Amino acid sequence: MSVAAAYWDAISDRRVACKLCPTACQLREGQDGPCGTRGNRAGAMVPLQYGKVVAAGLDPIEKKPLYHFLPGRPILSVAAQGCNLHCAFCQNWQISQQKGAAGENLAPADIVRLARRHGSMGVAYTYSEPLVWFEFVRDTARLVREAGLVNVVVSNGYLNPEPLAELIPLLDAANIDLKSMDERFYREVCKARLAPVLATITALVAAGVHVEVTNLVIPGHNDGDPQLARLRDWVADLSPDIPLHLSAYRPEYKFDAPATPPATLDRAARLCAERLHYVYAGNVRLPAWNDTRCPACGEAVIARRGYQTECRLTAPKCPACDAALPIILTPAPRTAT
Repeated sequence: MSVAAAYWDAISDRRVACKLCPTACQLREGQDGPCGTRGNRAGAMVPLQYGKVVAAGLDPIEKKPLYHFLPGRPILSVAAQGCNLHCAFCQNWQISQQKGAAGENLAPADIVRLARRHGSMGVAYTYSEPLVWFEFVRDTARLVREAGLVNVVVSNGYLNPEPLAELIPLLDAANIDLKSMDERFYREVCKARLAPVLATITALVAAGVHVEVTNLVIPGHNDGDPQLARLRDWVADLSPDIPLHLSAYRPEYKFDAPATPPATLDRAARLCAERLHYVYAGNVRLPAWNDTRCPACGEAVIARRGYQTECRLTAPKCPACDAALPIILTPAPRTAT
């Protein structure tokens, strides 16, 4: 499949300047970007991973994780290899950081057919970094929307404003990985910057996309109370109704810090719940942080055991006290503008 790359400029000596993400790579002829998804071929930018699907499967929406978006429903999840961040602790480094992953060539229409065949409510672009798989995600999302299905991205949020604005009308939900509120952490550990991620989250929320945020809690790196309080306060100032998922880290890729103890995650969740209405803990067994409870009366409105979900709602309001709840129950795609 030959598709033109978006968001780049030709510069001198047959070099190209990438304008997709804040990394702002300049590539000489024959050179690939460090993301592994774009390269310079004969003086033109080429999307190297267009249609190259290295992972696909039907997942519960809770696995993204998205807890307030169509709870208990399955969604077709697809990925390409590559990422524009290079986090030393990457939990999916086999497909995000390595080249040569085996996969299957699929067109956007093939993805839609797979979603329909498996009874999926839509498509989640996930596992690696979907925003740098830009052209394929854009083209597939348009067909998904035309089919009356929903589009979900699970992303690091590291994208420039212009391509983000092109994608936003096609997106129904997003989980953004906010790795730390520390600029130094982003620069040294992830080889990126914090501000563009915050801008992406803000833009998604402002546009009406359903947003949930994940933070991987890493002992000795971003698990201190001051760091967690900054994370909590930034999300709460945007909206205290945004669900925050605190996820346990395990040693992977270049990091050998010990795995996150359950007690650390419990402490983090208690601190974040001081200002946020919905805080969840993942990758460990902490039953107190699994269920969705009404912030007004404490009623458990969605119960979870692992990825098994019991939704007790027939409308987005508490059955006990009638308080409105920010939970999407009906798979109605947003209208593209």
